[in-house]
Amino acid sequence: MTCFQVGIVKFGLYEFYILPPDERSNFSQVRVAYRTAKACTSVDHKAHLEDNGSSDSKVSVSTENHHCHEPNIQPSCIGQPHPAKLDGTLQKNYARAHPSYLQTLGQAHSGWIFGAIAELVDNSRDAKATKLEISIEMIYSRRAGKDIPMLSVIDDGQGMTHKEVERMICFGHKQPDTDDVDRIGRFGVGFKTGAMRLGRDALVLTQTSDSRSIAFLSQSLNEGKDNLEIPIVSYRRKGQFMEFDPHVQSEALAKYNLKAVKEYSPFDKYLIGEKIGLFRGNHTGTQIYIWNLDEWGSNYCLEWDSGLTGGSSFHQGDIRIRSKRPRSRPGQISQKVPLDYSLRSYLEVIFLVPRMKIYVQHSLVRSRPLAQSLSKTWEVTGKIIGKSVKLTLGRSQIEWEHMNGGIFLYWHGRLIEAYKRVGGMVHNGDAGRGVIGVIDVTDLMNDENGRAWVHNNKQAFQDCERYAMLESWLGKKTDEYWDENFDRVQLKKGGLQYKPDHEWVQCDKCRKWRILSSGFDSKNLPSEWFCYMEPFCGLCETPEEKVGPGVIAVSTKRSGYDGIDALYDDNIRSEGNGDDNFCPQNVAQNLKRIRKGPHRASKVV
Repeated sequence: MTCFQVGIVKFGLYEFYILPPDERSNFSQVRVAYRTAKACTSVDHKAHLEDNGSSDSKVSVSTENHHCHEPNIQPSCIGQPHPAKLDGTLQKNYARAHPSYLQTLGQAHSGWIFGAIAELVDNSRDAKATKLEISIEMIYSRRAGKDIPMLSVIDDGQGMTHKEVERMICFGHKQPDTDDVDRIGRFGVGFKTGAMRLGRDALVLTQTSDSRSIAFLSQSLNEGKDNLEIPIVSYRRKGQFMEFDPHVQSEALAKYNLKAVKEYSPFDKYLIGEKIGLFRGNHTGTQIYIWNLDEWGSNYCLEWDSGLTGGSSFHQGDIRIRSKRPRSRPGQISQKVPLDYSLRSYLEVIFLVPRMKIYVQHSLVRSRPLAQSLSKTWEVTGKIIGKSVKLTLGRSQIEWEHMNGGIFLYWHGRLIEAYKRVGGMVHNGDAGRGVIGVIDVTDLMNDENGRAWVHNNKQAFQDCERYAMLESWLGKKTDEYWDENFDRVQLKKGGLQYKPDHEWVQCDKCRKWRILSSGFDSKNLPSEWFCYMEPFCGLCETPEEKVGPGVIAVSTKRSGYDGIDALYDDNIRSEGNGDDNFCPQNVAQNLKRIRKGPHRASKVV
């Protein structure tokens, strides 16, 4: 009869038992069980989530050496997730993370799927990426037995170490005590909520200067399990080679995790090698691949096309929401809001100061600096609860044609709310037509205690006093702008189009914005423009030109303005709508301010 030895380690209130491998197993890994000072009544062979006394609550991740050869098995003396009493005084809590929780995470962006993509874009920006590529391509899946679409998000940022990958896939971690103006990520849930909204399975490949990691967040892998398993495989650089990192996992465990990735994903060793080749040797970055995409009826929630090749600007590739439904906003009557269902349109304005090159379906997204692309521009400053705010208001010809208007609110330079209707816009669909406001509220929505009053999905602000005061202030200033410029902005002879006060172009190298000289037609710009080209003919080192307040401020009477009578004749018509003719006899009525609020009910006599 063979005798097996058991190693016993006592540490504080715990006793650890190092058990030999199971004879029926082909694996050589040992098993580890433990018990508290009081005898355990049962041994549960299922992994659990242990509260280690810190602020982090970590899911069972397949990286530590004490994990067993079978998926997610950790011998433990905790049979159920109930408190275990220690010496009658200290109580330690245990919890489980069920795989269905991944579906719950995805509901954070249930209202708008582009919010999920924005989470991944934020992570790339925080990683100091200069280039980001987003695309959907067809790939063969052995499990499905057919070609399936796979979303890829690839950047050239700093990459992540093994510890940073663990932090990204673990559920919840301590929020920073201080506010970093250069970072958007804050809540520790962006990747998980974004990936699980887009699809059922996600693979992460990331590389730093001396390490490489593969992480697999999958609903398919965890089907039928009681606890969540997230395989991670990490490598370290040794010369020109990458080898398993023994400091974070054993080679046997790394091979098991890699096998799970190959079995439950379209990635075999050849495809993994092909994607790793995108790092181009020692370069850093992160690649995210998501498949089993979210469905809309019998089709996918997203639709996509690659556009024309050769750098044509006539028809560029795009990723769109299949339903093409605009988001709900009070007082909005327009059904043409491309930002709501076109990823290209959304990414054009997602950052207040865009520096990162973003490609959608392999074609460059041309950033659109909203504040610099308006006409009849006003710049308004004020104070709310002692915090300074600056609002830029103006008229956009495109938004006038689409019957849109509202305020774009940015936080940490990232768009949180678009077309927010305030003041008279809320109660009248025509009020504020074509009027766009741009404001960054970072200082206002971050308090002195390090708290940020923004939702963790970063698509809205929390209902709080400062936000209510901001809404009131925005409504007042927008109504003042509308009253002052309403008819002068709306009506013009011949239906001529209004051009922005200044036209701008962004250098494809330094990403700085340059003002085009007067009379230069922006349509003559090449698809790729650099600072040394006409009309700037300068250097990338030259600082960006700022438009002074004196240029932005608009007086009540511009030069060439001959009075109200000159505005009206038989040929005057509403700009952007050829059949909305203006009647001179109704001048007084049309000059009246549009009343806020619903129409009064007629009094029955």
